[in-house]
Amino acid sequence: MARAARGSISQGGVSQGDSAANGSSQGAGAVVVDTNLHRLEQAREIATLVAAAGLAKKAENVQIIEVTGKVDYADFLVLMTGTSDRHVAAIAQSVEAELAQEGVRSLALEGLPVASWVLIDFVDVVVHVFQAEWREIYDLDGLWMDAARVAIPDVPDSARS
Repeated sequence: MARAARGSISQGGVSQGDSAANGSSQGAGAVVVDTNLHRLEQAREIATLVAAAGLAKKAENVQIIEVTGKVDYADFLVLMTGTSDRHVAAIAQSVEAELAQEGVRSLALEGLPVASWVLIDFVDVVVHVFQAEWREIYDLDGLWMDAARVAIPDVPDSARS
């Protein structure tokens, strides 16, 4: 999926620019709010919701990896592991359903019939739900070992089903 080039974020997400530089019809010196900052915060929130939904279905080894500026297809990757094909499918379906309830629709869900590795594309957040064997083979954790990790939310035991 192609994505438009991202602009730079200046201090506080606000930059000064003229109409020729920012493509607006505002006069020189107008304050322009960089929407990338808002988009990034929304993506972080979606990634956190995904992680919580996975944990609620007893996903294991849940990680949120920030890949902002490192790839052009996402800002965050969420990795998690299920114990069987049925568990992987249940996690993926629950993640998609819970986010839909929050008004966040996925662009695509792939791999569900076999459920050894399911990918859910939420545009700026890409979710990978693996069986342990496939997670080890593809080693996305190792591929992104230098990328920042985002804290995983605590999910109370009562919320886990």
